[in-house]
Amino acid sequence: MTINLDEENLKDGLLGLVVALVEIVQELLERQALRRMESGSLSDAEVERLGESLSELQEALEKIKIDNGIEDSVENLRDSLDQVAEDLVDKFLDPEEWVKEAGP
Repeated sequence: MTINLDEENLKDGLLGLVVALVEIVQELLERQALRRMESGSLSDAEVERLGESLSELQEALEKIKIDNGIEDSVENLRDSLDQVAEDLVDKFLDPEEWVKEAGP
């Protein structure tokens, strides 16, 4: 059996996955930054630097997506990852679902 790999699709898929994962990490960093800002544990200078860094990261990610034509694939991947995460959370909140899926 021969597996035909399209090198360009493989590269785009891998790059899309990396960008999607970095976007997720960025969102987590933003949430953590907001918590720290609200708690008052950051100085004004730290808030400024953090905001600039997160903004630069967002711009870099957008440029990578546009330059490589992977905007749609990243969005589709993010949607799929969001659905997987939502399904996992639902199962944690309702363990009976696990039992139903496991079957007899």
